Amino acid sequence: MSNSPRARKLADQIHRILAERLQKGLRDPDMGYVTITDVRMTGDLQHASVFFTVMGSDEEREKTAAALQRATGMLRTEVGKHLRVRLIPSLEFIPDALPGTVDDIDRLLEEAKTRDEQVRQSAQAAQPAGESDPYQPSRADNQTTE
Repeated sequence: MSNSPRARKLADQIHRILAERLQKGLRDPDMGYVTITDVRMTGDLQHASVFFTVMGSDEEREKTAAALQRATGMLRTEVGKHLRVRLIPSLEFIPDALPGTVDDIDRLLEEAKTRDEQVRQSAQAAQPAGESDPYQPSRADNQTTE
């Protein structure tokens, strides 16, 4: 995937066009609630990888991915109407791994919260190994300074 300014600008335009078109809806009953998360272009501007997420269950994600695959030609035509380029890039729809990553992060945060609570409970019953405040000046130190 390319990081050139031209490729990035074209990817942003495709992102906007597809998001607006999907917001209007497709005439496919399998289409779920889709969010376009990113678009990446190849260096020759001939291929666009479109990353998307779908709200819902795994079954809804699969149905929506199939619906997007069926609508690729129509969506490519829509992109071609709005772009002023000689060759319209091909579109490839790729499910974004973001929802799985979010679930993993949520699980790890919950585990950290549980462990923090365990440490807090054990700290309440703990006794210091030495003096309760080792940084408090001793009485002998106070007498020599006076």
